[in-house]
This record gives sequence, C-alpha cells and structure tokens, in this order.
Amino acid sequence: MRIKTLVHHFVSPPTTHFKIHSQSLTSFNKSSFRCKPSLLPSKLCIFTPKHSHKRFITPCIGSSQELVDDNEELASESGGNNSSVSLSKEEDEEEEEAVEVKTDGLANQSLWNQIKEIMMFTGPATGIWICGPLMSLIDTAVIGQGSSVELAALGPGTVLCDNMSYIFMFLSISTSNMVATSLTKQDKNVVQHQISILLFVGLTCGFLMILFTKFFGLQALTAFAGPKNAHILPAANTYAQIRGLAWPAVLIGWVAQSASLGMKDSWGPLKALAAASVINGIGDVVLCTFLGYGIAGAAWATMVSQVVAAYMMIMSLNKQGYNGFALSVPSPDDLLEIFGLAAPVFVMMISKVAFYTLITYFATSMGTLTLAAHQVMVQTFLMCSVWGEPLSQTAQSFMPEFLYGIKRSLAKARMLLKSLVIIGGILGLFLAAVGTSVPMLFPNFFTPDQTIVREMHRVLVPYFLALFVTPCILSLEGTLLAGRDLKFVSLSMSGCFSLGALALLFVSTKGYGLPGCWFVLVGFQWARFLLALQRLLSPTGILFSENLSQHNLEKLKAA
Repeated sequence: MRIKTLVHHFVSPPTTHFKIHSQSLTSFNKSSFRCKPSLLPSKLCIFTPKHSHKRFITPCIGSSQELVDDNEELASESGGNNSSVSLSKEEDEEEEEAVEVKTDGLANQSLWNQIKEIMMFTGPATGIWICGPLMSLIDTAVIGQGSSVELAALGPGTVLCDNMSYIFMFLSISTSNMVATSLTKQDKNVVQHQISILLFVGLTCGFLMILFTKFFGLQALTAFAGPKNAHILPAANTYAQIRGLAWPAVLIGWVAQSASLGMKDSWGPLKALAAASVINGIGDVVLCTFLGYGIAGAAWATMVSQVVAAYMMIMSLNKQGYNGFALSVPSPDDLLEIFGLAAPVFVMMISKVAFYTLITYFATSMGTLTLAAHQVMVQTFLMCSVWGEPLSQTAQSFMPEFLYGIKRSLAKARMLLKSLVIIGGILGLFLAAVGTSVPMLFPNFFTPDQTIVREMHRVLVPYFLALFVTPCILSLEGTLLAGRDLKFVSLSMSGCFSLGALALLFVSTKGYGLPGCWFVLVGFQWARFLLALQRLLSPTGILFSENLSQHNLEKLKAA
C-alpha cells in the first residue's frame, strides 16, 4: 500500500506520532514500507468518529493488512500532543463494499455478462413500460367488439389522454436523471429534496391538466377530429373527461416510478403496474361486456387502475428509504435546475408526440373505418415500441457513473452502449416480427369488420420497418440524455418533426392514404436513429470527449 502523506513527528521514540492527511484514498504495498518497532509506540490510539470510541492496536503492519482512508476529517486529541487517526479497517471495507454494490454495477464486467446484467434490469422495466399502452390496448380490444363508432372515438380520446401525457415525460426523465446523478455522489438528502420538489411539480401539472380537460377538452377533440367525424365526439369526450380525473395520479406516479428506476429498482414499479393492469382488464370486461357501459366503462376502469398504480408506486419508493408523500415547493434555483434539464427534454417529447398526433390527425380525414384501422395499428405499435424504453432507462440509470461519476470511464460507457445496441437490434427484430404477425394473423381479436381489417393489412410493411429500429433509437437517445447532450437531442427531434410534418402533408394531399402516412413514420424513425448514432460516434461526442465542460457536466463533477 501507499500513503499519500505520512509525516513523522519525532519527540521521543516512545511518544512518536503519525499524522495521515485525509485527501484521497491511496495505498502502499508491504515491500515499500516496513514498520520499525523502535520508532513506533507500543500501542496506537485510533479514534473512529462514526462510533465515538477508541481502539488500541499494535503499530506494525502485516503483509495482509491495509490502511484505508475514510475521507473524513481526523479528530485530534486534547492538547494537540496526540494525533488520532481514522483507520478502522473492517468498517471502512464494509462501507467500500456497500459503495461498490451501488456504483460499480456494470463497470467491471465482460460484454456478455454486461448484457445479462442489463437483461436482469430491463426485464422488470419492460413490464413497467408495457402496462400503460396495454391499458389502452385492452380498451381498444374490448370496445372494438361492441361498436365501430366507439372504437373510432378511442382515436382522439386516447390522443388527448395518452399522447398528451407524454408531453410531461420531461418529469419522468428529469427525475431519473437527477436521482441517478445524485446517487453517484451518495447524497441521500439531495435525492430526497429532488424527489419532493418533482412530486410537487407533478401534482401541480396534474391539477392544471384536469382543468384543461374539463374546460377545453371538447374543443380540443373537435379541432382534432374535424367536422367529418362529429358523430364520434360525444363518445370521445366522455372517455377523455373520465380519464382526465386521473391526471394528478398519473404524473405523481411517473415521478415515483422514475425515482425508483434511477435507484436501479425495477421490481417495485413493476408490481404496481402489474396490479393496475389486472384491475384495468377486469374492470373493462365487467363494465363494458357484462354491464354494457361501453366506452365510459373502459374509461372508469383505466382511471381507477392509474390511481391504484400511483399509490403503489409511492409505497414502493418509501420502501427504498425515501418519503414519497413529502412535497416541497421548489425554490427559484430548483426551478432553474429543473428547467435547464426539462426544457430540452420537453421539446424532444412534444416533437415526438406531435408527430404521432399528426399521423392520427391525417387518418381522421380518411373516414371512420380508416381511423379505426389506424387506431388498432398505432396502439399495437406503441405497445411494442415501449419494449425498447427499458434500454433508454438502463442508459439513464447506469451511464451517469461512467460519464461523470467517481469512477468515470468513457471506455466502459462505450462498452455499455455497445451492449444496449446489440440487445436493441435483437429485440427490434423480434418485436417487428411478432408485432406484425398479430394484426396480420389475428385481426378479429380487434374487430370483426373486414373493411377495417383490409386497411390494417395495408400498413404491415411500414409497420415492420418502423418498429424494427425503435429499440436501437431508444438506446442511443437514452445515452444522449444520460450524458446531458440535451441541445442536440432537442434540435434533432424538432428537425425530424418539421420534416416529417411536411412529408405527412404531402402524402395526404397526394392521396397516398394510410400507407403513405406510415411510410413517413418509417422515415421519421430512421432519421432519429442515424442522427443519434452519428452524434455518439463523433470524436467530440460525450463518449469520446474528455472535456466535461463541453456538455455542462463540470458542476456535476465538482459537486
């Protein structure tokens, strides 16, 4: 072992003192240092501040012993004559081991072992991301068996309830990013404060969305559906108004879920959402099929399940040692920090949501049956695509320690990204094959109307191409978010949206129908993939540049 600073104060051989300055954790090997009994006291007084007691040990260091710096201020004995040294080997080794468990994670693993570790995290996380679209898909399947009009009404209804909720994904990403970053510095108080202020922001946004849905929901649905689909507006508004009551629970649940994921706990949120999905499924069958409430029954079942999920998310967070019921009003500095991270993420998310919304908007102009077919395909697409979201979450949870943590290593960050892309490619091929097969081979699961089925089959090819690349996109964008390359993420996504919107307008006016809109989606997805890949492989990108200030990370490292 090596000791960075070792100062001998020779007063007399029996009262020799040692002072070890706590500046950095260093070590020395036994061949470079030998204790001479004649120069050391017979016993060395060791003061451990954490337990407020003293220990006396013999001064000679054997071949199997180590001196470990606890990185704390060393207490001095009264009168300044005796120096106290923090050298509790067993306690410090236990603390180091605990830190290794929390921060080392994927650091020292081979590529194959790293892939297995990622799969262990993403397995439960996949269930988390599936549950949301699964609820809407259950609504689609149950309602489709009863009424084609109500099935079409789910299109604008789910856009207002589900797609608009993705606008607030900045809360989820900000929570996960901030918590994961603070945990690399092992500051629990900061983590609790961040969770409390984000819960307050989520609750506030939730109540504002209730008011928006109440007073402007019908106007938004009318503008979205257009005059040709006025007959579906009452059903769509009923669905949106009932679902809108769950807005505060949805956003609070997202914050609690993302905090748990930032702590690398994916099982707690999974249990909550699994229970919510069961409640939603049973509620849909009972209220819609047996009691005949139709689209209103589906909305009530989904709303109740979301409230239950939010409560269970908070309880899961409490089990991690944090108070999920504590709310804190953010200070101006807190708001500035959140805004600096959330604003680019907001631009990114709203661009993506707006593009998916535009596709549905153009589908509404093609008639009720075409809109119903699009509703089925877009819901299955979203449910399949969220299987890649855990890869983005893995990058946001594990990348920070490699990019700006205590054990910063860009080589390990690049290896982690390689593992994520490999998993994303395999997963994308599997999802595209399975996702295309379901509407192709089992369309009657969604609707018995053969006209709708024919429209569904017309978009199978672009459906496959767009879904195949989605998990890889999410891996790359999750890495950019973890590295806080936020300006590029927001600009690239808004650029893809602008070009995609123009392309949608072109194919719509030229009469290419629903397949034309879906081929524009293919271009949108592949453009995102290529732009993100080029950025990460750039020599000046976050995975190759040693200049932390280039990506506004110097404050993180200093903290």
